[in-house]
Amino acid sequence: MKVYFKDKRVCIATMHGKEKVIAPVLELELGLKCVADTRIDTDIFGTFSGEIDRRNSAFVTSKQKCLFATDKLGYDIAIASEGSFGPHPAIAFVNADIELLMYYDKINSVEVVVNEISTDTNFNKADVRDKVELLKFADRSKFPSHALILKDEKNQIIKKGIQSEKVLIELFNENIKSNKFISVETDMRAHLNPTRMKVIERCANKLVEALKSTCPKCGMFGFVITASKDGLPCSNCASPTRSTLAFVSECKKCHHQTEKKFPHGKTHEDPMYCDFCNP
Repeated sequence: MKVYFKDKRVCIATMHGKEKVIAPVLELELGLKCVADTRIDTDIFGTFSGEIDRRNSAFVTSKQKCLFATDKLGYDIAIASEGSFGPHPAIAFVNADIELLMYYDKINSVEVVVNEISTDTNFNKADVRDKVELLKFADRSKFPSHALILKDEKNQIIKKGIQSEKVLIELFNENIKSNKFISVETDMRAHLNPTRMKVIERCANKLVEALKSTCPKCGMFGFVITASKDGLPCSNCASPTRSTLAFVSECKKCHHQTEKKFPHGKTHEDPMYCDFCNP
């Protein structure tokens, strides 16, 4: 399958430097030729700082970026990434970076999507009223290697991409005079957030593995897990539990499916997770 990808030109739809961690992985492992086209203004699909709301899911937004590259700029293959930040979906009181990476092949009408969920993020924001609070927030946020954004009390942007303590303090002192507080938040744009960039790189490695996986029927790339089935039997009463019984993989092209039972290496579940034995 690597022969299919070798020397194919692919557009990485980004204006925030993501190609720096995505391109090396794809070029080394698959032989793709990656291009970051500066004609794509990805901010039109939404900004983290709030000037433009992201109206669609991360999946739909990534697809829009890919289609812009293929339909508007003429590329056959495009890659797009979208991040979401907020409470972890499974761990209480912990923030998470959820990255989605999409590979879209227009010729084959195939899209391959991978996700990476990480608690390794500096995502945060606060309303501060003095310089001491401001600098404490900056320290927690890995500033100045990770940029910050300042907003006034009406949530209007004062400045984005701040990476100088001198500039940060000057802007704060200048604006606090006419505001009850100043909002400070982490700038989550990839080129200004090295921690996020590392998560995107891990996602790129996942994408490579997904593209290397081929359909056993038609040979198309991107034969990955698309669903899971519950029903792992209880070791005590044999009733189906809510634990995973099998993973289902499906071809994006011919829709051939395979089912892998007992993906976590166990054939029965502990009775403590059984709704019948432990209602």
